[in-house]
Amino acid sequence: MRTKTLLLGAAAAFALTPLAAMADAHLSRGASGHLNIIYWQAPSTLNPYLSGGTKEVESASLVLESMARFDDSGTMVPWLATEIPTVENGGVSEDLTSITWTIADGVMWSDGTALTANDAVFTWEYCTHPEGGCAQASYFDGVESVVAVDDQTIQVNFAQSTPFPYTAFVGSESPIIQAAQFAECLGARAPECTDANFGPIGTGPFVVTDFRPNDVIEFVANENFRFPDRPYFASVTFKGGGDATAAARSVLETGEFDYAWNLQIDPTILATMEAQGNGTVVTAFGTSVERLHLNQTNPDPALGDLRSTVAGGPHPFLTNTIIGQAMSMAIDRALIVEIGYGAGGQPTCNVLPAPALYASTANDGCLVQDIPGAIALLDEAGIVDTDGDGVREYEGTPLSVLYQTSTNAVRQDTQALIKQWWEELGIEVELRNIDASVFFGGDPASPDTFQKFYADIEMYTNNFAGVDPQAYMANWRCSDIPSPDTQWQGANIQRFCSEAYDALVDEMAITADLEERGRLAREMNDAIMQSYSIIPLVHRGGVSAHANTLGGIRMSDWDSELWNIMDWHRTE
Repeated sequence: MRTKTLLLGAAAAFALTPLAAMADAHLSRGASGHLNIIYWQAPSTLNPYLSGGTKEVESASLVLESMARFDDSGTMVPWLATEIPTVENGGVSEDLTSITWTIADGVMWSDGTALTANDAVFTWEYCTHPEGGCAQASYFDGVESVVAVDDQTIQVNFAQSTPFPYTAFVGSESPIIQAAQFAECLGARAPECTDANFGPIGTGPFVVTDFRPNDVIEFVANENFRFPDRPYFASVTFKGGGDATAAARSVLETGEFDYAWNLQIDPTILATMEAQGNGTVVTAFGTSVERLHLNQTNPDPALGDLRSTVAGGPHPFLTNTIIGQAMSMAIDRALIVEIGYGAGGQPTCNVLPAPALYASTANDGCLVQDIPGAIALLDEAGIVDTDGDGVREYEGTPLSVLYQTSTNAVRQDTQALIKQWWEELGIEVELRNIDASVFFGGDPASPDTFQKFYADIEMYTNNFAGVDPQAYMANWRCSDIPSPDTQWQGANIQRFCSEAYDALVDEMAITADLEERGRLAREMNDAIMQSYSIIPLVHRGGVSAHANTLGGIRMSDWDSELWNIMDWHRTE
């Protein structure tokens, strides 16, 4: 029993009182008027189960909620629940095969009906439906059943002992949806339920009044919200589109908006804007990593429907680890940080950079650029330019790559640098950038989404909510590869597949000792890094900005940035 306490005992120290109680008592619902938020990547849906994009998850978090959330320190706090279940308080079974959540009194959907345990059961059924293509399926890994013990009691049962049971219904990526609204939306019908996906009924502080995909969302305060004095804002405009520089300017210079997200722009430009005194730049480090994904399948358009799928066959050369290693060695990560991130970035060689228990040092050689060494590595492997055109070949195939990312000044600067370095190796590089709202949109009909990955290389940032990486590392199971059968949902974007890796995921799922969990997570990280199917670049801090008239901001990189928006208020 000692090993259980090592992991679950920490949960007993989690705050057990909703943070709304900490806000200014003199404020009342709607008293702060209107709030303007800009996310320059515009949401395409308000159903986080149909998109792995941050913009969808965070915009939906104004409406949809979970049993527990993670605050700005990474601490788990009860949200819809009365407390965090632990072994000590009886909420987690002694054999670690179940966790029981109790819904707090008075929680209602915005339509005035009560939230019940049956809604949680339905949410599980919705996300685990084999034809649904749920983008957050890893949060339900190992869940054998979800049972409504009574209207307010949810029991999540696992197929085996699960030392970290805080995945299903925890964090902004695993909220509870209303069974009545989504009843006809199971399986393949999920994307067709436009009314529900664009206007979900929720338990959160706000209600959707208008949603224009890839443009703007309008919210008003939820009259049935369980805290009678919150939210302090009566309405919210959530604007999408544009670019990071314009978003920063709209808060720090023009004052058109109150909050701007993901300000991935030249740090000197950002500092100049902040110096005008209208707003404040805020940064929070968590687990976000800007990375390159190297497609392990063949993206050749000639393959038609088999393009970028396992069935279409492996990539002609990017499954060769020597090529991936040389590409990684050629990159000057410190320069990328200096030019594009400033204090908001740190060079990294890991896809799992934090918390410290899980951070590997085995790959730190990537921190030093070594173009001569990369050239020698390719030469020694016989991957050379045989026809004198300046491009190396591997088994007769030229090393020519299409490298895509979202449209963003910092990302385009990074692309230009990496293109230069790779071309010094003899790798031909074509650059492409796609509007962020499309790239991260998740539309199964679009050829330009990051999930479809119709390119050789693509670059973006991802992270995981909370502080335990079990669900995150499970993203690289063979079974989580996007495909037409899953409507292109799935988090294993680069199509990495290893039976040995899957075995490590399974082992971590039944390991309670924290040190052993740390070892397994580092081993999984190292397996992905040494496959060179992902090349990490920058451990990114989330950089946003808010007007100086906006109070209550507690920026978190462990959950939605908007996790405590019910406490935001106008200070003057």
